[in-house]
Amino acid sequence: MRSVVVTGGAGYIGSHMVQALARAGYRVVVLDNLSTGHAAAVRYGDLVQETLADRGAMRALLFRHRPTAILHFAASSLVSESVSNPLLYYKNNVSGTLNLLEAALEAGVPRFIFSSTAAVYGEPRTTPITEEHPTNPINPYGWSKLLGEEMIADAAKAYGIGYLIFRYFNAAGADSGSGLGEDHRPETHLIPLALRAAIFEEQELQVYGNDYPTPDGTCVRDYVHVQDLVEAHLRGLQYLEESGESHILNLGTESGSSVLEIVRAVNRVTALEVTHRITARRPGDPAVLVASHGKAKQILGWEPKRDLDEIVRSTYDFMRRYPEGFPEALGPEDPFGRPQPQAVEAD
Repeated sequence: MRSVVVTGGAGYIGSHMVQALARAGYRVVVLDNLSTGHAAAVRYGDLVQETLADRGAMRALLFRHRPTAILHFAASSLVSESVSNPLLYYKNNVSGTLNLLEAALEAGVPRFIFSSTAAVYGEPRTTPITEEHPTNPINPYGWSKLLGEEMIADAAKAYGIGYLIFRYFNAAGADSGSGLGEDHRPETHLIPLALRAAIFEEQELQVYGNDYPTPDGTCVRDYVHVQDLVEAHLRGLQYLEESGESHILNLGTESGSSVLEIVRAVNRVTALEVTHRITARRPGDPAVLVASHGKAKQILGWEPKRDLDEIVRSTYDFMRRYPEGFPEALGPEDPFGRPQPQAVEAD
């Protein structure tokens, strides 16, 4: 079996990726320090609890498993936190990626897929954003990801590694039938926050500004179902295995949804009411952030299949099945009915 390493494989997108890879016939090794990920989300392969800060551990792991590719999802990803604690983001996202790249080159890993962000573009000049749009991040998170991209591209030129870099905005939705979904602590993403406001009648949803130059005055963002994103990464891996060229690709819907459209979708899908309140704008929030997928369609034959209602419906189903989210420790009452994943030390 072809072996692949998935960093951040216990996280939201990473756990869905691990499942897709295993079902496609890959042997998966999950690398995650579990600072934000959940062991219960690792449903396939070996779970190695280790940090990217330890290059020696990375090197040992890669020599041990000899993967044909690395899919790198592990990162700190909260924009507001990156502003208040920028050095943490440069340490985790830049230094961590550098350590992983160096170890990959030493171990002869031929392919590298990087989960980046459309935050590298900064304030959009045109919509939808294409890959030719200038990069000019407006926060340390965006800069840390752009620096990671540059390191990967430079390493590819110098050492011949093949890569794909995927830029996207908002992963959303769940594979609730497989027990996988979004469980951030604290939760910061709009769709689960809107659902919590509707289901659990928790704190009302804050809508930051309704005076933007958009159809309903609220910010428009690009929401792509997590399973669609995973499909793009799987296609990208197979493309690289067939000696495809390296690329940077946007993954978006080319349309986007406003905050109030999200509220209306939650109301429609759940037949519940999202209690919300209009508050002042947040500094630095652009009116519209929507990405193109034209290049990804041309090169990988990929385009998103699942619409906003399906995103909301799958998230709603996951939250109803697992209202407390993933358990912090697995045992005999494992809700997924499987053996506890084997934690392996990176010796």
